[in-house]
Amino acid sequence: MGELSPDILAAVAQRMEDQSRRTVINLDDLIRSTKFTKQEIKIMYRGFKQECPAGAVNEVTFKEIYEKFFPYGNATCYAHHVFKAFDVNSTGAISFRDMLVSLSTLLHGTQHEKLKWTFRVYDLNGDGVITKNELGNVIVGIYELMGVYLLPPTSSVINIDYIPRRRDSINEGISWISSPLNQKISVRDLKDSVESIFDRLDTNSDGVVTREEFVQYCLQDPVVSTSLKNFQFKL
Repeated sequence: MGELSPDILAAVAQRMEDQSRRTVINLDDLIRSTKFTKQEIKIMYRGFKQECPAGAVNEVTFKEIYEKFFPYGNATCYAHHVFKAFDVNSTGAISFRDMLVSLSTLLHGTQHEKLKWTFRVYDLNGDGVITKNELGNVIVGIYELMGVYLLPPTSSVINIDYIPRRRDSINEGISWISSPLNQKISVRDLKDSVESIFDRLDTNSDGVVTREEFVQYCLQDPVVSTSLKNFQFKL
């Protein structure tokens, strides 16, 4: 009574064996799929296994990494968006291969390749286009990450889908940990900024931004090009 049957034990053993196979990296595949050398991949894999012995990064761990670099802000929203861009198979975890392929693009890719990857951060539902609300959500996440205080909204602009209503970092009367930047922005200024950026990206004025529009506009914009060179993937 209470003992596992041989069939269940066999199934568990098989699952563990399958998991073990999945966590073993294929060096030849990674060399073909990325712009890293064999030695670089080995070094990164050793570090990855030390930090993530289970063989994958979950969203909580990913957010903690951002929090170390941005201690004065709230990393939750922006880290979530970037995590989804890394999690190419939508499994809820970033494998070593997922991470390496994305890092290869961001570190060694052309500007065109970097922008195609960055588009995924803004395309929140993965339908191939960016809406104004999606753009607004990511921009709000960036402001939160940087510790910029969003002033309480007025009634004339409160009904905007991407304006947070119940997130701790935004609640009326509550500010973030004091940021050395000491920056503030009103909801109206935020709305104006989102609409200005969206109108520039939406070159055919059809209400959505395709990947082609996003890439082509950003390549022609010197501010975005400079941002890419500085490894700051935001508009």
